[in-house]
Amino acid sequence: MSESLDRLVSLLKEHTPVSRPSHHSKPWWTPHLSILRREYYKAARAARKHHTPRMREVAGTSKAGYFKAIKAAKNKDWSSFLLAATPQSLWMAKRFTYGPAQPPFPSLPGAETPLQMNSVLLDHFFPSKESFSPPPRLRPNKSAPPLTTDEIAAAVSKCFPTSAPGLDGIPYSTWKQVNKINPSILLHILALLVLLGYHPASLKRSNGVVLDKPGKPSYESPSSFRIIVLIRTVSTILERIIAARLLAAARLRGLLHPNECGSLPGLSTYDACLTLTNDVRTLQRPRLKVSSLFLDIKAGFDNIDNNTLARILREGGIPPYLVSWVSSFLGERSCTLVFQGAPGTPAPVNVCPPRALRSPHSTFFSTLRHYISGSLGV
Repeated sequence: MSESLDRLVSLLKEHTPVSRPSHHSKPWWTPHLSILRREYYKAARAARKHHTPRMREVAGTSKAGYFKAIKAAKNKDWSSFLLAATPQSLWMAKRFTYGPAQPPFPSLPGAETPLQMNSVLLDHFFPSKESFSPPPRLRPNKSAPPLTTDEIAAAVSKCFPTSAPGLDGIPYSTWKQVNKINPSILLHILALLVLLGYHPASLKRSNGVVLDKPGKPSYESPSSFRIIVLIRTVSTILERIIAARLLAAARLRGLLHPNECGSLPGLSTYDACLTLTNDVRTLQRPRLKVSSLFLDIKAGFDNIDNNTLARILREGGIPPYLVSWVSSFLGERSCTLVFQGAPGTPAPVNVCPPRALRSPHSTFFSTLRHYISGSLGV
């Protein structure tokens, strides 16, 4: 029996690889700690075997010395890490210190179930408004310039590869590779939509991820949260193409204000600051008193009238196919809120263009800023 057992142990040692932990798992470990651990285990076994006060005292002293040495080794390794920290590793140090932040879960009054919470958040972020009338019958617009591969390449190049995709799950990096290998694929998908001046309903469905605003004293109000809406990546590519054409048409007809700097190629916040500084100093030279008034129009994007905006676009001389596309883009939207326990049901969004549906990297709404201010009477 003993020979069979010895053979079995020998076979296990021969064919079973020894698992060795990575040096990254315990970078603070030292050979001295291995010696202390061995002595501690030996003293603990002796104390369990003999049950004498002397053995228990030795085991306790060995245990205290072992864990004290571990604490000292960790502190020494942490100090060395901080001394050699780089701007990139500082965020890792913060994560090690505070641990992963737990996002506050919405706890809204009158919302005891996820379904009720979903309804409260939808009413807050997407208040019900009069729905837009369905678009007229689609007809090809002969005045629309044909879509080119250069326009698509320019739009795709401005998309961030690491941005999260929408319902389709197709990242921008995939479209970049597809357009690099075969530019005609996106051309065949988007050319007809530009020609018809139409944005299909399938591209207007989105996921709204509910995130907390950091630093809020309480998370019992919907205003303590924000929504990041993830749309289909191909929709963003089409938006960039239309935005570029709309910008070109606005510049050709002189519809943009000279001081407009938002999301315009070659202009930035720095240019806006220089313009303000120049105006202030110009007025101060003849010893005039100068004051600046900054306005933040709350919910301006949420209260745009589609018909008024279309009329302003037509009066500004914008091509009819662009007017049709903008009107089509603003209606028949839907959003599915995403949070822990969310029911996952899409809800119609009649706020156009909805505040939360504005992509942080989209230039389309910034290009429409001039027309939107006109439709609001500002």
